[in-house]
Parts: sequence; C-alpha cells; structure tokens
Amino acid sequence: MTQRLSLEDLPSHFRHEIQRELGARIVDSSNCKGGYSPSLAAVCRLDDGRMVFVKAVSPAQNPDTPNMLRREASVTALLPPSVPAPRLLHVLEDGEWIATIYEYAEGSMPAVPWKSSELAKVIGATWALAEVGAPKGIPTLAEHFGEAFTGWRNLVADPGPNSALDPWSLRFLDRLAALEPSWLAHADGDELVHGDVRSDNVLLSSSGVMFVDWSSACTGRSHFDVVCMLPSIALEGGGSPEEVLALHGGSRVDPDAITSLAVACAGYLLDHARRPDPPGLPTVRAFQRAQGEVAVAWLRSRLGWR
Repeated sequence: MTQRLSLEDLPSHFRHEIQRELGARIVDSSNCKGGYSPSLAAVCRLDDGRMVFVKAVSPAQNPDTPNMLRREASVTALLPPSVPAPRLLHVLEDGEWIATIYEYAEGSMPAVPWKSSELAKVIGATWALAEVGAPKGIPTLAEHFGEAFTGWRNLVADPGPNSALDPWSLRFLDRLAALEPSWLAHADGDELVHGDVRSDNVLLSSSGVMFVDWSSACTGRSHFDVVCMLPSIALEGGGSPEEVLALHGGSRVDPDAITSLAVACAGYLLDHARRPDPPGLPTVRAFQRAQGEVAVAWLRSRLGWR
C-alpha cells in the first residue's frame, strides 16, 4: 500500500481553510488504511462533535491524483440518495492543493482473507447498483476505459525487449489481442458502474455495504464491476474467479461477456504492470502484476486454448 499524507503534511494555510469551511476545528484525525493513492484520506473529529472524512492532495504527490479527486467529487455530487455512498459536503482548492470533504460513514473494510459472508454481501451490493440506474453526466464504460483496455494490443505492438509475459500469453498474444475489443459490445448499458470495486473501496456496517472512491464511475453494465474485482478477491483469499462467479451470480451474465471482459482486464493489468512506478505510488505495479497473473491463469482455464 502507498504511504499517505497526514493532516500535518498539509500547508498550515490550507488546514486552516479546511477548518474555516467546516466551521469547526479538527481535534483528531486518523488516516484510513488501504488504497494506492498518496492523498490524505482521514476520518476527522471536530471540536463540535461532528465526524467528517477528508481527502487532500497536490500534484507534488502525484500529478494525476488531483484530477481524480475532482472527478470523484463531481460524480459523487450526481449520485442519487439511493446509492450507498457518502455524500459530498465541500470541495476546496487554492491553486495547488485540493481537498474534498465527505460525510462520515461508519463501518470497516472487509476482513482479509475474505470471509464468505462478507464477500456475499459485497458482491450482492455490487450487482444491486444496476437497479439504481446511472445518473446523467457520467461517461460510458467505453469512454472511460476504452483506451485503457488495450493492453494485449499494446503488447503485440511492443512486447518489450525482455517480455515478462508467461509462455501461454506469448503463444496466444495475437488471439488475445483480437478478442480484447469485444468486451465493449457487452458493456453498453444504462446501469451504474462503480468502476473500481475492491476490498479497500467498500465499508461494511450493520446497515449494509457502502461504496467509496467513485472516481471511475461510469454508465454501462454491472458485470464490469464483478468481473474486474475477481483477481483482487483471489489474491485476498476469497476464492478463484470461477468459483466466486459460480457462487455469486455469474450465471446471470452472458458467458461471452464475462470472457471478453476478463481478457481485456488481464491485458490492462499486464500492460500497466510493466510500466515504471507512477510518482508517489510505489506498490501499484506489483499489485497489478499479481492480479494479472491471476487473470491469466483464469483465462487459460476459461478459454481452453492449448
């Protein structure tokens, strides 16, 4: 995981601006565990008794993260009340730093290794997002992920002088690249898609499942969230992708839709894993590599290519 900023790392003038916007002084803060962003992500207790959740970052930590916070804030502001997500309270910028402030959501991240009961709740809640319908103003899956999910085609064009691909992937690289774009035809729809469901982006409480970090939200088909979270579930002891699908609603989706998206997801992970570490995110490439290896093992079994 990434080393996050603490509240004390923010410039004093910006801390004061956050407190002025809140109308109260922050008396205690606790950074959340998990995630791969270098931003502050802290539960803050105010001197008037309220609790809020604060994110803050500048381009110095990572040049892309400020825009991700802006996008997350804009999407969260569009979500209807029926979506289980913390509500946006404030957005502050000073030309360098950006802070987003959300209502405090009580709960904890799922246990790792996954407990079967918690996994069932999270996947059930993920499928249920489709029943909400996507709000107007957010992009489609094709618009947001279309250029990113071209990993196999990128590897065909430039596998690198010392390709780290396994022998099976190298052997079937052209076939994987040819199959890769077909996920788009299955992804078109008007369902709400979170875009990045993982154990560190959900909170569990007695009232149910809460989804956080909506920076990749899209409109499309809900199987995107379920399929793309399967490699991380396997890494965290929740079971193999095929086992999890069989237990948690995989039969409701066209098998070709699952296979084509699994191909695209694996290509994305392996293509990005070979790139240099992004500034301030020293562990994300290793995580992508590990997920990519899980995804390829799944594809070998699912495709049956020999």
